[in-house]
Amino acid sequence: MNSVTCVWSIKALMAALFVFILAGPVCAEPSGKLVIFHAGSLAVPFGDMEKAFEAKYPKVDIQRESGGSTKLARMITELGKPADIMASADYLVIDEMLVPGFAGWNARFATNQIVLCYTPQSKYAAEINDKNWTEILQRPDVVWGHSDPNLDPCGYRSLMTVQLAEKFSGQAGLYDKILANRPEKNVRPKSVELISMLESGNMDYAFEYMSVAVQHGLKFVAFDDHINLGNYAMDPFYATAVVKVTGKEPGTFMEMKGSSITYGVTMLKNAPNPEAAEAFLAYLLDENGGLKILKDQGQPPIMPASVATQDMHTALPQGLKTLVKVSK
Repeated sequence: MNSVTCVWSIKALMAALFVFILAGPVCAEPSGKLVIFHAGSLAVPFGDMEKAFEAKYPKVDIQRESGGSTKLARMITELGKPADIMASADYLVIDEMLVPGFAGWNARFATNQIVLCYTPQSKYAAEINDKNWTEILQRPDVVWGHSDPNLDPCGYRSLMTVQLAEKFSGQAGLYDKILANRPEKNVRPKSVELISMLESGNMDYAFEYMSVAVQHGLKFVAFDDHINLGNYAMDPFYATAVVKVTGKEPGTFMEMKGSSITYGVTMLKNAPNPEAAEAFLAYLLDENGGLKILKDQGQPPIMPASVATQDMHTALPQGLKTLVKVSK
């Protein structure tokens, strides 16, 4: 090799090395701590997803915090708690509290419906059905409850269900009569807390998501589609139910209108571990991954997941764009 050829070979090698350095590691395996805030009703399926994901990516340590979706969003916006991913039982919580300041997109990925849970030991367990549940909840010896509407979407959806039952049945005053038999002590911070009260016999009935009832092996009364918030075709009727909850700022309030139950998920703009977050979201939104787990756990997934606008789709991490469609 002459000196000219040697010089050009060295230059070519250096140029290739420079390009490689600029490109950085290709498809580096995600690692480190991954913090996920999620609705309490997602605890069981997300627990299964955690095991499957960590088996695939053993360098990632998923740390989950579950609770009422509204409360979790406030932990991000008001307390500055660091998180990579937020999954809400009501996608509107993300739209109204996190977008656009804390998140740039919101993918709708699952649905659900409200049911009335009970156990074989509950009073009138052998008698209750979808025709007489409103009457049984008014009986003085019956203990029933729901989660806090200010902290948990299942809470305001429970109240909406009772409002819709009044409208659908045409029984004026039914909502107030039923609520009169529910003391404040029976309103719990998050819906999954009610499960232990049912199982211990300290509560007879509790409003829950159907997926939670299935996952915990509870008996439940399923409602007509006009009442259960599970059928998007009923959204005009659902919208007639309105519940006032505390707002973003202390001392303020906002009205939540009824709509079909839709879960949302996002990656926070300041996510400490965006690489691991994107990898987990790609698994969650895969119809053979997280969405299949949801389906197997009694929670209908939205396949494919969707965002409301093209701008949101553009804001998605590159690896998620093919898994999410634009749909109003």
